[in-house]
Amino acid sequence: MSKQILETPYGTQDFLPKKAAFKRSIEQKISELFRSYGYEEVVTPTIEYLETLTMGSSRTLESHLFKMFDRSNKTLALHHEMTTPIARLVSSRMKDSPMPLKLSYITNVFRYEQTLPGRQCEFYQAGVELLGSSSACADAEAIALAVECIKSAGLNDFELCLGQVDFASGIMEQNALSAEARDYLKSAIESHDIVALENKVDELSLSKTAAESLKKIPYLHGGREILEKAHTFALNERSRRALDNLSEIYRLLEVYGVADKVVFDLGLIRDFSYYTGMVFEAYASELGYSIAGGGRYDHMLKDFGLACPATGFALGIERLMLALKRQGTVEDHRTRDIYIGYDAASIKEAIEGAERLRSEGKVVELALSAQTEEEAKQSQTDKHYNELIYLSAN
Repeated sequence: MSKQILETPYGTQDFLPKKAAFKRSIEQKISELFRSYGYEEVVTPTIEYLETLTMGSSRTLESHLFKMFDRSNKTLALHHEMTTPIARLVSSRMKDSPMPLKLSYITNVFRYEQTLPGRQCEFYQAGVELLGSSSACADAEAIALAVECIKSAGLNDFELCLGQVDFASGIMEQNALSAEARDYLKSAIESHDIVALENKVDELSLSKTAAESLKKIPYLHGGREILEKAHTFALNERSRRALDNLSEIYRLLEVYGVADKVVFDLGLIRDFSYYTGMVFEAYASELGYSIAGGGRYDHMLKDFGLACPATGFALGIERLMLALKRQGTVEDHRTRDIYIGYDAASIKEAIEGAERLRSEGKVVELALSAQTEEEAKQSQTDKHYNELIYLSAN
């Protein structure tokens, strides 16, 4: 018991001053970017009713939620992501707001899973939800903003993979696959299980051309030439519209000046039951998992009684910090300007001086008791202050 009270619960962590300052500096930069794009911050409760968080396709995540009961025996849960709480908020309290509606958040979320580097049960996310527009321009803005957020933190060695869920759906549709076969293949693509995908395709009674078109989906990764290649076997309207949508989004990303960070990945599938159009994930060179992800989800708000197109993304703050550390760009973001020491007769002047310097924007620590000049110099060194001011009546 004595050991347990000094530990944090499984999947949680402490942020010591240096790391906390680094985290806060990233969040402040991202917050300013959100605001500069016209996104307004919202804050929702950390706990929600379980029924709210498990609406629609989110029910599959119920086993990963931290659940509890209130005094009326209603089941509550800690929020595991922010899109669902914001959908509730908009549908209940902001449904008469002028559209499109641009909302942002920076918060901690909770999801019970195996703890690994970059994956905790409590973790921090920053993100936006753009509601009320189905245009490619809205999707491009969300992607451009995600790229700028990552760059603002100081990370340059990354790429953003862009896909469209309707492309794979259209390929399956044109080959008249059964619902069971479609679900199996979608699951295999989503989990990157190439062997399962190819084995299932071989079991189906398909022409050689049709089988090859399905097997190629996970390999369609690269520049604009990938869209041209995909057009050769996208034979129905749904898959062709998906490719045209990606082409239009990319054209806008070129205008934003972020297209150099974007590659196409037509095998990128985040969640067929949730996403309805473009999807994307951002990867840093030193990490084996995404640091940001998002996409278009036009049907979700209908579950809350407000039919409304939407797009957005979430960025993992700790994952971004880890990527920066592994790329060797982590700095001490604590600003420690001046340490003020004083003798017993100079406390009034010391307090007045500290207040004046703070009003000028300086970070100032005032000694809490009289010191000799040597003691003050040692305190400055120990606490890593850039400058020492020592006040003495002598």
